[in-house]
Parts: sequence; C-alpha cells; structure tokens
Amino acid sequence: MAIFRAKTDSWYVERITTFMAGFFTFTSTILGLITGIKGFFYFTAFIGFMLMFYAITGLCPSSILLHKLGVPSLCDRYCKEEK
Repeated sequence: MAIFRAKTDSWYVERITTFMAGFFTFTSTILGLITGIKGFFYFTAFIGFMLMFYAITGLCPSSILLHKLGVPSLCDRYCKEEK
C-alpha cells in the first residue's frame, strides 16, 4: 500500500496554498458558528468552490499570485538537479 507524504522541510507554493485553504475554511467556519453571520459560511462555500475549480481545471489564482510574489514551486525547489 502506497502512502503519500508531502515534503515538509520547506514552504513552497503548493504547500502554502493547501495551508491557506485549510486555514480560511477553518477560520470562517468557526467565526460563522460563533457570530451567526451567514457571510462567513458563504466564504467557506467559495473556498470549496475554488478547490473544486482547481481540481477540474488545474488553475489556482492563489498559487499564481504566490508564484508571482516569488515563492518557489515544489518542482522549482526539488527538481533542479534533474533538468
């Protein structure tokens, strides 16, 4: 049985994007439960939509923004010796 384990010795675009999605989903859900404001649940739904959009199209706006800000991707960091 194969076990997937992401590299955790540094931060790269894919890892930061996953962390941001989880952090925003968790935070907006907690804030929605505490305050009762429906807007937080709409934000949670938007995050879920964007995760599905990424899975279908392969296009992730937050990853593009992070890469333009200079954060290296997983391949930029670990695949240089293979090129």
